[in-house]
Amino acid sequence: MHILRLPEVSQATGLSRSTIYRLVQASDFPPPLKLTTRTIGWYSTDIETWIAARAATSKDQADE
Repeated sequence: MHILRLPEVSQATGLSRSTIYRLVQASDFPPPLKLTTRTIGWYSTDIETWIAARAATSKDQADE
């Protein structure tokens, strides 16, 4: 399992730092892991699953 830091998550999702934190706060994005007192990261599988779910939702809406 690979841990992604914020720049990698931002690049993978196309979302800005503030948008990621806003979505986490709203429970619409996987919560980060606290790696150290000043460092957070996300499991790559959580981010991949979130992206796949968003893509499926987008495709479903386009089919309507």
